[in-house]
Amino acid sequence: MYWITLFSFLFFTALVALGTWLIVRGKESQGEEGFFLAGRSLTFPFIAGSLLLTNLSTEQMVGLNGSAFTEGFAVMAWEVVAVLGLVAMAWFFLPKFLRAGVTTVPEYLSMRFNPTAGRACNLIFLVAYTLGLLPIILYTGATGLNGILDMKALTGIQNDTLLLWGMIWFIGILGSLYALFGGLRTVAVSDLLNGIGLLIGGFMILFFALAKAGDGQGILAGFANVFHSNPAKFNPIGSSSSSVPFPTLFTGVLVVNLFYWCTNQQIIQRTFGAKNLAEGQKGVLLCGVLKMLGPLYLVLPGVIAFYFFSKQGIKADHAYGTLVRHVLPAPLTGFFAAVMVGAILSSFNSVLNSTCTLFSLGIYKDIINKNATEEQVVSSGRTFGWLIAILAMLVAPLLAKTTSIFTYLQHMTSIYSTPLLAVTIIALWTRKVPSTAAFYAMIAGCVLMFLGVFTPSFMNPFHYSGIVFALLIAFMLLAGKFRPQEKCVVETNPVEMTPWKHARLVGGILIVLVIAAYAVLMCL
Repeated sequence: MYWITLFSFLFFTALVALGTWLIVRGKESQGEEGFFLAGRSLTFPFIAGSLLLTNLSTEQMVGLNGSAFTEGFAVMAWEVVAVLGLVAMAWFFLPKFLRAGVTTVPEYLSMRFNPTAGRACNLIFLVAYTLGLLPIILYTGATGLNGILDMKALTGIQNDTLLLWGMIWFIGILGSLYALFGGLRTVAVSDLLNGIGLLIGGFMILFFALAKAGDGQGILAGFANVFHSNPAKFNPIGSSSSSVPFPTLFTGVLVVNLFYWCTNQQIIQRTFGAKNLAEGQKGVLLCGVLKMLGPLYLVLPGVIAFYFFSKQGIKADHAYGTLVRHVLPAPLTGFFAAVMVGAILSSFNSVLNSTCTLFSLGIYKDIINKNATEEQVVSSGRTFGWLIAILAMLVAPLLAKTTSIFTYLQHMTSIYSTPLLAVTIIALWTRKVPSTAAFYAMIAGCVLMFLGVFTPSFMNPFHYSGIVFALLIAFMLLAGKFRPQEKCVVETNPVEMTPWKHARLVGGILIVLVIAAYAVLMCL
């Protein structure tokens, strides 16, 4: 049966690649704006699909379900609170970014403050993506695929380390080809196609897992069996020992989500490529609707895996792959593995595309070659992208000793997310804070967050993040009061700025649904 799994995996992977090529053939815009922003032509389905798939990779499917295997529904905070970040993006952040006509967040900071502030932000993003995010995507992708496809049986290779390295390099090279030869339009189209497959696949896993737990009595009986075996797993309120205690939802967890969905370059770059503000808002809020479904396929399968495998001593980050292999027929296993590859490639090539953008526009054109042609700028991005991809592939296997890859990712992200969110908010909503205050806030914030994450503390890291965020905001506002900067202009209006007429209504409904999700689970 292994050949059926392998064939279906290769078939569906090739099908997405062919579909992407047919859609973007002859349409990829040339030059900087074409490569980095898809010619500012993206409509809401592609924006929503790309947002979802850039976020929804194996660090979510494998990592978050792994955390749910250990902690239960308390970790759904990462999906549900994300909806609040998306509403904030649609209502407040996106209109200001699009009005400025920027390609990157550092570019906005350069316009609002000075080039030094923009370069500092650029460098922070580059280091974080190269040494943190890209290796995590590769490692979790390789781990997930090894579990789903049972690569030992397929290849005959029994050495875990060799298999890990092989899968990491396979994913890294394939993802690099998507990102570095196609540009943002190719990334967005492949994201949409893979997004459809991933949603189908995610719910397919849930259906088969609940059916198996029901012992022939149906999925409702399966849910009842899982629930009654350990009701505590369905408690959305994390204990003080949880990775996300409930009070942290109002401090550091909220800060991380606001950063991730409103100022994180790898995520919001596709919104910068929106055809107009209305399309951008529709895409962001549609992604919010899809994120509300996230706990069903990113948390509940982890709890079901605990029901099946809690006494088998498997590692939490292996729980999801083991569940998939346990409940799916061989042909569907190959399909889901192909979908997972799509999710992995989506996150990897999106981060890599953003890394190229940051380097080409923020370092190469701004510092190294200020008179560079558009062709030289794009070429520099592709060359830098290959170097970064190779470095990430070398670093990724070193993460094998990490206990919880998802918790590790969130803590690493908080080191730079807290100061960058604080500075970006100040840049967007004030005009008096001086550039020196923003620069010092970025540097001091990263140092403070690094110390908070990697040194013993009496305080939860996410509460610590919230306190640091508040202190940075207060420091910059005080600097603006006593040493105000002269007014600056950052508005260019490169696209139509008429907002979507239903943006407020849809955003409000999503906020109500977030509250309802917690209320329902607390009443179970």
